[in-house]
Amino acid sequence: MARQIISALTGIALFTAALPAIAQPSSAPATLNSQLTGDLVPTHDPVIAREGDIYHVFSTGHGKRLIETRSSPDLIRWTAGDPIFTALPDWAKQAIPGSDGMWAPDISYVNGRYRLYYSVSTFGSNRSAIGLATSPTLDPKAKNYGWRDEGLVVLSTKDDDYNAIDPNFIIDRDGRHWLTLGSFWTGIKLFELDPKTGKPKDPQAKPFSIARRPAPAGGPAPVEAPFIVDHGGYYWLMVSYDYCCKGVNSSYYTVMGRSKAITGPYLGKDGSPLMEGGGTIFLRADLQEQQRFRGPGHAGWLHDKDGKDYVVYHAYDKQANGAPTLRIAPVRWGADGWPQADY
Repeated sequence: MARQIISALTGIALFTAALPAIAQPSSAPATLNSQLTGDLVPTHDPVIAREGDIYHVFSTGHGKRLIETRSSPDLIRWTAGDPIFTALPDWAKQAIPGSDGMWAPDISYVNGRYRLYYSVSTFGSNRSAIGLATSPTLDPKAKNYGWRDEGLVVLSTKDDDYNAIDPNFIIDRDGRHWLTLGSFWTGIKLFELDPKTGKPKDPQAKPFSIARRPAPAGGPAPVEAPFIVDHGGYYWLMVSYDYCCKGVNSSYYTVMGRSKAITGPYLGKDGSPLMEGGGTIFLRADLQEQQRFRGPGHAGWLHDKDGKDYVVYHAYDKQANGAPTLRIAPVRWGADGWPQADY
């Protein structure tokens, strides 16, 4: 019986081998996001930088982990590190009573030191502050590593029409230093900075308004998390629309507009002004049931040493109870001059 079974199987194998090959559908190439491993959660409001051969991500932190840190040798394998601070600076405790976190950091390298801008606030309030910390290196193992708090940069109160959170620093093509910020209220603002201090050049000067969503009757129209990129003769402004922080019910998405001047006006591909809630969708919100990662937003940017561009952001993972998760996507610049994220 065994010989008969073996003989039959052999015959089937020979018959199968004689059949013409059937082409198998090719699988789509893996995205960078599909390859990310390691300590990806919790990551909220991320920014990214590269020092030497190591990539560093900084994100919102609470309690005794004030500004979460992660590092990677290849953009794929991520390892959590120690927080930047374990307690709020005294000035922040006094300025913003009740706060227990440092939110939405921004990282850049200026005049031989890394500048890390951060937010201190309480949820839903515009009694908020942006602070600044600096370090000569991002490498915790380096002898000269160490973050020095430089104090208050911008403060907002209930008497202001903006909210001093979500900072982003940029040097324009004329060498002027700027900080954009904002969340809800009357939208996104832009302050000119003193290049030496990293703080407002004229504390009494009124900031520029560069993005706003006019509120419909009966409710707000959220806009926040600005980030400005200099590319191809334009300044590109990314902002997040709608709501974060609701887990899988988050409706966050990211839009983009461009301007020849850093102060605006920023327009979407169709000419819609960001000052009127316009812009072109860059990272979309998809709340369909099959979509695993919800509410992609609070985007940061990396122009890598090899010339490639990446967008870093968070999204809420449906398969992990809506945990805010690190996401990174390469960016391609299309023939029309507009960017597209491969996410």
